[in-house]
Amino acid sequence: MSRNGRIAALAMMGIALAVAAALRYQLSWLGFPDGFRSELRRSSSRDWCLVAHQVGFFRTIPPARPVAFTMSRTLPDRLTTARLVLREPRLVDAAGLFESYTQDVNVPRYMTWRPHTDVSQTDAFIRECIRVWAAGDRQSYVLTDRENEQVPVGMIDARIRGHIVETGYVITRSRWGQGLMPEAIQAVAEAALAKPTIFRVQATCDVENRASARALEKSGFIREARLERWMVHPNVSAEPRASFMYARWK
Repeated sequence: MSRNGRIAALAMMGIALAVAAALRYQLSWLGFPDGFRSELRRSSSRDWCLVAHQVGFFRTIPPARPVAFTMSRTLPDRLTTARLVLREPRLVDAAGLFESYTQDVNVPRYMTWRPHTDVSQTDAFIRECIRVWAAGDRQSYVLTDRENEQVPVGMIDARIRGHIVETGYVITRSRWGQGLMPEAIQAVAEAALAKPTIFRVQATCDVENRASARALEKSGFIREARLERWMVHPNVSAEPRASFMYARWK
């Protein structure tokens, strides 16, 4: 055999051995029995190449799985401000939230939900908040006074979308105008932007909801756009309404 022929033969042998090693792994991944794999291990490289073709090795390699972004406790379980505690929801919060604001017809005017008519509705809502918190899909913080963490006065949401956190919030009517909501919004925004994988925090509000817009502006958010026909607020209209988009970023 010529020198070039020997080099070519060695190259083909190397390729065959590489295919053999990869196929052994692939057969294991596919769940072939050990006995079958043992017989193949005793086969020649030429046999391995034939088997690789017959079982469709190159067609059965699983595709790369995309990286899934989940909350997975992206933010702390507890945040504090000068006057508030932001904590995990608890089953016992249902009665307090119902008494505080979920049954108040004035509070959800610019929200996406209608006032609750029975505490069981608030209980179902809290159970869902606890479920998604545990699953890592969303962190819905209950707001309380620092002096009494047992009585909820509102909630603020943190939903991760890749490198973005979206937030929404609500507070009982008796605490309107006290500057509490900007404290909570700023706490969530700063905690999110402190994470290396989060680059933007955003929120929308109805164009007529000036109180919400002011709370975002006081929290350092910039108004970026007016989004036409963006969101349905059923307590105002059955049709989608315009919203302002606000954001903070790093």
